[in-house]
Amino acid sequence: MTGPTPLARRIAARIAATGPITLADYMADCLLDPDHGYYATREPFGTAGDFTTAPEISQMFGELMGLSLAQAWLDQGAPSPFTLAEIGPGRGTLMADLLRATRGVPGFHAAMRVVLVEASPRLRDVQAEKLAAFQVAWADDIAALPEAPLFLIANEFFDALPIRQFTRAGDAWRETMVTLDGERLSPALGAPMAQPTLAPRLADTTEGEVVEICPAAGPIMAEISARIRRHGGAALIVDYGGWLSRGDTFQALARHRFADPFATPGEADLTAHVDFAALAAAAAPAACAYATQGTVLTRLGIAARADRLAAGMQGPALDAHRAATRRLTGADEMGSLFKVLAIHPPGTPCPPGPDQRAA
Repeated sequence: MTGPTPLARRIAARIAATGPITLADYMADCLLDPDHGYYATREPFGTAGDFTTAPEISQMFGELMGLSLAQAWLDQGAPSPFTLAEIGPGRGTLMADLLRATRGVPGFHAAMRVVLVEASPRLRDVQAEKLAAFQVAWADDIAALPEAPLFLIANEFFDALPIRQFTRAGDAWRETMVTLDGERLSPALGAPMAQPTLAPRLADTTEGEVVEICPAAGPIMAEISARIRRHGGAALIVDYGGWLSRGDTFQALARHRFADPFATPGEADLTAHVDFAALAAAAAPAACAYATQGTVLTRLGIAARADRLAAGMQGPALDAHRAATRRLTGADEMGSLFKVLAIHPPGTPCPPGPDQRAA
């Protein structure tokens, strides 16, 4: 049996010195520590990593999402120049598929300025290699994007932002903290305290129910929305979660399996479900639309695209292609677990796909 990881020892020393830490602080340490954090030391994506995202499953995901953004650009008068941005671009697979699919949209590539919001130097190198055929710029955060019409996509970005977790106790809430059980890191509930930001949730929760909030998500969403309202544009936010947070969704993934999130800090991916109601509220007064990933991909024509790709396949390749299509759209797979939130200026057409009013 291996001993505690270097990051576990560092976090344990911090707790021993100053007391329990919030789940948000724990997640930030585990994911972002510059020496031992997950994203600083791992290649998380794909079959050789710890999880597989939709763009890695099939090219169809990025193609169809790209065409939705391109149609939104056309519907808003084809502004030029405009920023085509992705936050959390991973290995650049989604952007590569998006750019390939939009080559035939008249004027789109000539007007676009591609910007990837990525702070990791290691991942920037991977993205540069993947997108070597295109002129790409990078930004450390949303605030560094150009002041221009913004057409943006984010896939599995918000689920990795640190969360705070609360359990209802009467009219108060007990926050999940990370503390020490002997030498082992362990979760524990803090003392009941009033939480003004959670006051509205007293109406739709009962004793012992868990609610999660993501402090960083709102400001990021508000900045995206403000730019779209100022200059025009649209955003497609794709992630797993639902409308209003409810329940303990904090989890760890390692080698495509669920793991104990407190056992090996820095060596597993930590995520939580995204509260799309909170994202939509932060985007107000921009217009929002919300639908499942399966619904969106179906409306965008994935069945026809899958048939065209299948025409050139046979044997194991065809079987894998069909399985990938089911995984992206199936109600018992990613099709219902993952949701799409579209943001666009009031009075403009919604990007195709998530064309129902957020509710």
